[in-house]
Amino acid sequence: MFKDLDVILHSQLRLAVVSLLISVKEAEFTYLKEQTKATAGNLSVQLQKLKEAGYIDIEKKFKDNYPQTMCRITPKGIRAFEEYVENLKAYLTVKPKN
Repeated sequence: MFKDLDVILHSQLRLAVVSLLISVKEAEFTYLKEQTKATAGNLSVQLQKLKEAGYIDIEKKFKDNYPQTMCRITPKGIRAFEEYVENLKAYLTVKPKN
């Protein structure tokens, strides 16, 4: 009846990042940091976990001589998020047996 929830997405910060990237498709590190209220160190670690899972791509470059980190959701990340939401809905729609 209940499907396992994706342990990568079940983390609050990783879920927040993927939710943001679903809506904007790509975002700069500083935007994600501001929106999630995460520390730079924690966000970096969580982004790396999402990247290792194949859910996001990370591109590091320079803009006006300043480092810029861009994050993009991948097709695999979109599918994982959609599946996570569907599986979570099953938990929310359980009808108690009488």
